Amino acid sequence: MSARGSAPRDLAPGPGVGAEPRADRQRRAVIVARIAVVATIVVGQLWALTIALDAYFEEEMATVWWLLAFQVLSFGLAFLVWWASPSDR
Repeated sequence: MSARGSAPRDLAPGPGVGAEPRADRQRRAVIVARIAVVATIVVGQLWALTIALDAYFEEEMATVWWLLAFQVLSFGLAFLVWWASPSDR
């Protein structure tokens, strides 16, 4: 109780109880963006795998090698996105 007989109040301005801080929302946005980028890369890899298998069965080895190179570059890009901010892991 304060000197006037009422309960002390918190004078700090800010969001109410249960509100998440801005830093948490920004961190979550960065993580969701990275997940979206990696998911897009994975979909591209699945598409390339389908085309590569079709080319392999048609014995078009030049196409298979180009798509294999695409797979390796896609994996490297996904790894770089994951590695970009090691503090989030």
